[in-house]
Amino acid sequence: MYRVKDSQMSVYDYIPPFHGELSHKNRWVRLAAAMDWDAFEHEYSALFARGGKVAIPARVALGSLIIREACGLSDRETVALVRESPYLQYFLGLKAFVDEAPFSARSMEMFRRRIPRAIVRDAVRLLRGFEREDRPD
Repeated sequence: MYRVKDSQMSVYDYIPPFHGELSHKNRWVRLAAAMDWDAFEHEYSALFARGGKVAIPARVALGSLIIREACGLSDRETVALVRESPYLQYFLGLKAFVDEAPFSARSMEMFRRRIPRAIVRDAVRLLRGFEREDRPD
């Protein structure tokens, strides 16, 4: 079963849950704004049956694979990094910073089965573009 979530607030709509201001210049905030999460969620949700256990949100699934690929991490390292970073939690669409991971390392195997690698690679390329723009000349 897949349950559609409400759209995420802007980083400037409600700052307190992230314990301070997140920079709109941060690469993960910029990538979050550039992604067409709604279109991906529409495609992703079609992969699930109507009944059963509620699936982890599409943005968390795709976002975790993007983080893993972009940072060259293992599944466990990805979970640990997400748990520690308000920027990555914002990128994944969480409404507030929490001290627990929104998915497990075992979940990532299922994400990889459902999400085409090309989508992940395209997002990582976009992230790399933001990183190049941020480099001083």
